[in-house]
Amino acid sequence: ETGSEDIDILPNGLAFISSGLKYPGVKSLAPDKPGEIFLMDLNEDNPRAVELRISRGFDLASFNPHGISTYVD
Repeated sequence: ETGSEDIDILPNGLAFISSGLKYPGVKSLAPDKPGEIFLMDLNEDNPRAVELRISRGFDLASFNPHGISTYVD
């Protein structure tokens, strides 16, 4: 809804999307909302981004993702 910062697509068609980057001096469309990571399955007929739940104990209020990458072993 407010745009994404980066995307990384795995060979199996799963896409991880970072969203919510805030930079000083750059207008934010959701200044009070923490950053998010979304998952999208590009193999689906009508893919949609689903917000991933971040585990407890993580400082979500200060989460400000810039970029994303994956490692496949």
